[in-house]
Amino acid sequence: MFVIDPKQVKNLRSRYGSAGNKDDRFDAYVLADVLRTDRARLRPLTRDSEQTITLRMAVRARQDLVHARVAMANQLRAHLQTTLPGAIGLFRDIDSAITLRFLARFPTQDKADWLSRTRLGNWLRSIGYNHLVNLDRLWEHLHDAPRGTTGVQGAARAEITLALVAALTALKAQIKALEKQIADQLTVHPDAAIFTSLPKAGTVRAARLLAEIGDARGRFPTPEALACLAGATPSTKQSGKVKVVTFRWAVTNSCAALSSTLLATPTTPTPGPPISTPKPEHAVTTIPTRPASWPGRGSTSSGAVGKTESPTTPPNTTPSNVSNAKRLDTGLLMPR
Repeated sequence: MFVIDPKQVKNLRSRYGSAGNKDDRFDAYVLADVLRTDRARLRPLTRDSEQTITLRMAVRARQDLVHARVAMANQLRAHLQTTLPGAIGLFRDIDSAITLRFLARFPTQDKADWLSRTRLGNWLRSIGYNHLVNLDRLWEHLHDAPRGTTGVQGAARAEITLALVAALTALKAQIKALEKQIADQLTVHPDAAIFTSLPKAGTVRAARLLAEIGDARGRFPTPEALACLAGATPSTKQSGKVKVVTFRWAVTNSCAALSSTLLATPTTPTPGPPISTPKPEHAVTTIPTRPASWPGRGSTSSGAVGKTESPTTPPNTTPSNVSNAKRLDTGLLMPR
């Protein structure tokens, strides 16, 4: 079985006619004839193992749940802007465990008003909160926040808050369960050692890389082929004396996004020996006088643009025709 991209089929039609009409019977003839004449240029389809396909389904299902969790968290934040603004920013994340427990216990403005500094501290101790040094900041944030909805309307909106909290809690539990399943599948996979050995790969990211790249070795005969899949190689267009290098857009989005997060993961640089930078002998000090435009780099200012002091001018000396004593060091070097 051979896979031919629809864009390639569109270009192949011009080999058999100039009209460019779309016809299923004609396209079938084009595909069959191209396979007969250009079989050496085509690559047969290689399938991944069932183990890799199952892992791919698991990591993509987890990614869908993560997107649903982010959307649900944004919906909860938008709901709290009018119902209980004090809960927004009280803790680090709107979907963290401590925030969800706080909203489950105090879903309305009336119940949040019941909290005093002492009662808030007692509640934090009861749930095992370990950062009681932030008690004053938490209570001030909750006390100084804008007022939310109170009374009967506040109690009715609390049901929406509790529903969103329950949905977020369920999503986080399912994501955690899938992560455990992904870790178990990755442990027994034959290619796990290849992807877990990458720096900052971890477990979930290594599983996603393995699932998106696959274990079919014939799909990527060269390292450049794999780099093109992730969009890590530029696209070069050359015609005559014109040569343009642009970003490669024809990539697999999931693999490209995953490679970007892997490359963007910060690493701790190894400290090296200190580099000594020689100090410049002379520096140009320019006094601005309402210029129409600043002089270009490497050029000296003259005329209405400003006055440039000579390197032999003593320090703290201002020309007589300038009333502003403030100096602007441009960092340029005088040519010798």
